Amino acid sequence: MTLLFYLALLIFAITLVLVLKKPKNIGIGYSALAGAVVTIILGISTLHDIITVWDIVWNATFTFISVIIISLILDEAGFFEFIAYKMALYSKGNGKKLFMLIILLGSGISAIFANDGTALILTPIVYAILYRSNFSKNRILPFIMATGFIADTASIPFIVSNLVNLVTAGYFHITFSRYTEIMIIPDIVSVVSSLFVLYIYYRKNIRDDFHTDPAVKPSSFIKDRRIFLMAFPATVLLMVLYFLSGFIGVPISFIAMPFALIFYIVARLGGRIDANHVIKIAPWQVVLFSLGMYIIVFGVSSNGLDSIYIVILNYFSSLPGPFPIITTGFFFAMNAAFMNNMPSVMIGDIAISGIAHPGLLMYANIIGNDIGPKFTPIGSLATLLWLYTLERKNSIKISFSYYMKTGFILAVPVLFFTLLSLYIMSLIV
Repeated sequence: MTLLFYLALLIFAITLVLVLKKPKNIGIGYSALAGAVVTIILGISTLHDIITVWDIVWNATFTFISVIIISLILDEAGFFEFIAYKMALYSKGNGKKLFMLIILLGSGISAIFANDGTALILTPIVYAILYRSNFSKNRILPFIMATGFIADTASIPFIVSNLVNLVTAGYFHITFSRYTEIMIIPDIVSVVSSLFVLYIYYRKNIRDDFHTDPAVKPSSFIKDRRIFLMAFPATVLLMVLYFLSGFIGVPISFIAMPFALIFYIVARLGGRIDANHVIKIAPWQVVLFSLGMYIIVFGVSSNGLDSIYIVILNYFSSLPGPFPIITTGFFFAMNAAFMNNMPSVMIGDIAISGIAHPGLLMYANIIGNDIGPKFTPIGSLATLLWLYTLERKNSIKISFSYYMKTGFILAVPVLFFTLLSLYIMSLIV
């Protein structure tokens, strides 16, 4: 290995620490961009890499931001809170039934509005509903953990369900319809197995019965009726256009961005939602983060890391039966757990493109990086923000040791069965 490789690795490590720790509240985008600038100055990456990287990440990044803006506006309008409270009423005081319904709601939100939407929007709503129903904090914990868990494990079915999916689909030029054709069954397996392991693990901690306030009507949660009424038909139309995007050759960001703009205009004209605040808190730092981190990863990969990964992946791909997909998925899940899933999936994409017969390994890379963050709190930025928000807003502190112990117990079987279902799909498609 050359000196440039070790320098690139050092810059990557320092940048990752800055992104995860956020000293003096420095934005993740600024940290990643600073690391990228250093790699270019030292000759690890080149100016041409900026153009190459931007061509890979722009569509994914702006699609992700648009989806998050839509979900934030729907949240401000009371759409998700209305549905969650409806589910509480539908449970008719049965705690275990509510537990399963919340998981299914979380899986639906993750699929359409991305994993960040479930983790950061649904979690406080679930907490508030349970708190109003006189759940103690110990009894609330299973619901909170389930919401955080399903946010990632159910973020597999569509390109827009996770930034990881978006980046990989962009790198390998996978259309929305082709991606969904491959991943819809693995997602169903992931959701069902998640529901099963979560229920088995927490069943003794879930209250058998609870009471909702009959005086509280679901309609009381609706803050903007126009946004609320357009939510369902607009979401259906959005998904239809996503599917058509590959056939008409339109980047999905060109579909998501106009929808986000329409929701913003309607919210702004309605005056019941602070639409400007939604734009302000949207994850704009992700634009700089995606560009900067990918430039750094390009530098690390081109100076030797990709060669190491290609050797490993070639060995995995030479194994018989389902083992190439399963070993690749677990390998990148461990990468995500200890490296963070965004740089992990980027390195994985570059390495997989360098092997002779990748097959569906890029999809195994996605699954590993979607579910892998359940192994450690640093696995994804959304998880770190989720833990911070829980402690700051709801006074619920989830220790790293508890998160990791629970994560390994729950995520390993889910990851295994999801990857196994991907192997079965590889025999069909």
